Amino acid sequence: MENAVITIIFMAIVGAIIGGFTNFLAIKMLFRPYNAIYLKKWRLPFTPGLIPKRRQELSKQIGITVRNYLLTPEVFRKKLFNEDIKSTVLEFAGKKIEGTLFTDEKTIYDWLKQGGFEQLPDTIEQRVDVIIEKQFHSMRNTLSTKSIDALLPSNVHEVIDRKIPEVVTYILEKGEEYFLSPKGEATIKNMMDDFLGSKGSFGGMIQMFLGDSASIVTKIQRELINFLKAPGTKHLLVNIISQEWDKLKQQPIMNYLEEVDFDSILSNIKGYAKKELNIREHLNQPIRHYWPQGNDYVKHDLLPKLVEKGFKEAKNKLEDVVNRLNLDEVVREQVDSFPLEKLEELVLSIASKELKMITILGAVLGGLIGIVQGLIVFLLN
Repeated sequence: MENAVITIIFMAIVGAIIGGFTNFLAIKMLFRPYNAIYLKKWRLPFTPGLIPKRRQELSKQIGITVRNYLLTPEVFRKKLFNEDIKSTVLEFAGKKIEGTLFTDEKTIYDWLKQGGFEQLPDTIEQRVDVIIEKQFHSMRNTLSTKSIDALLPSNVHEVIDRKIPEVVTYILEKGEEYFLSPKGEATIKNMMDDFLGSKGSFGGMIQMFLGDSASIVTKIQRELINFLKAPGTKHLLVNIISQEWDKLKQQPIMNYLEEVDFDSILSNIKGYAKKELNIREHLNQPIRHYWPQGNDYVKHDLLPKLVEKGFKEAKNKLEDVVNRLNLDEVVREQVDSFPLEKLEELVLSIASKELKMITILGAVLGGLIGIVQGLIVFLLN
């Protein structure tokens, strides 16, 4: 009986050692050896370990699992496009815009310099000069080649033709009013005296023959008034002015502007434009100077719309973006490139207690099997 107990204990110990060692070896063989071991051309069985041997398949399956179950488009939507993220983006963007764009510390010109456009004021002035010169030369060329008739619109021609009789009537009325005035009477007398005086003795003889000049002036004045009131006078003047206007219309305007200093006019126009534009002064103001409500508008109106539209577009494009990322391929490459030593260390650090328990469980089971075997041998003997 004593020998039987010793035998059972011995077989239990041996079974425990074998069971524990077997499980310990099985755990080690998950990773070890890292590479295949050859005896000449013959590869030792179970080399390399299970994970190194199946590493590519494992990395491929991990990649597929990550893509299909872990990092799916729906997961990204829930994590990236929720209301908290949207509120955070709006708050961050609002603070940035208020603290950078709508501040008195930076002028528009400062922003231009920061973007590399410090020469923009000079460029604008040069561009304005070019535009003015181009338009000025175009106008001058038009004046040189086209007649007044071609340049004036038809409605202007109609107005001028309609106004000519009115102008003639006005001139005749003013002429009648002038010659009836003392000043007009004096003018007639002076003209008559000058005329007769220019004829020498013959004029003096005529003046003696006519007698008192006052009566002659009155007669001439009366005849002038009758001439101005005559219907034929108005008709004559209207025809003369109309004919002269028709001749004038056929001439290029430049014929009447030959003595005009166009270069000086062009220089004055460019100087006036620069003075009125005052580009540098306008650019040396902050944005809020020209847009006082800009900050409120951007924060409470524009940004929410932009963020909402951006989130909506991102959601629509998310699945395509995730597919383009090829997450399964990325994970596979990362797992393939991950050092086996680090992978083994990572697994053991996470499951060290469980692996030790598996080893102990193997020893316990081996011990129990040894006891059972010992009892069977004792019963059979």
